[in-house]
Amino acid sequence: MSLLTPAAVPRTARTLSHLAALEAESIHMIREVAAEFERPVLMFSGGKDSIVLAHLARKAFAPGRLPFPLLHIDTGHNFPETLIFRDSFVAGLPAQLIVRSVEDSIRAGRVEEKPDSPSGRNPLQSVTLLDAIREFQFDAALGGARRDEEKARAKERCFSVRDRFGAWDPR
Repeated sequence: MSLLTPAAVPRTARTLSHLAALEAESIHMIREVAAEFERPVLMFSGGKDSIVLAHLARKAFAPGRLPFPLLHIDTGHNFPETLIFRDSFVAGLPAQLIVRSVEDSIRAGRVEEKPDSPSGRNPLQSVTLLDAIREFQFDAALGGARRDEEKARAKERCFSVRDRFGAWDPR
């Protein structure tokens, strides 16, 4: 939830000024996470939400490297062009990219793929994500999501506390 309301911005410059204020607020939060946590990570799928978040992180720490890695949980169902774009985008940040694979989780017996599942491998990503968080001992994960996209996301706060199983803990 934004600390600013549209009413706080003068009517004549509301759109641009409000957008600039939201950007500044986002950059502030990203810097705070980097300062307050020992091992943060930025979730990066290569989609529009994570691209915007990575761009904001780049602005927050320019001209240096990002002080945290990017983590991509690969479902194995990406177009080759998506992975080429992902690698090119991350190389331009610059930042470290960690990739963990749902396919590897399936092969290791950590999750079971149901061929007739209407949502594909998306639900299986949670196990791979939690395994990566434990492997690298991340203590904060930055992720981008739009509240208007799904009802469950509208309930989320700027900082969403999760338990060790990845379930939302509305403290």
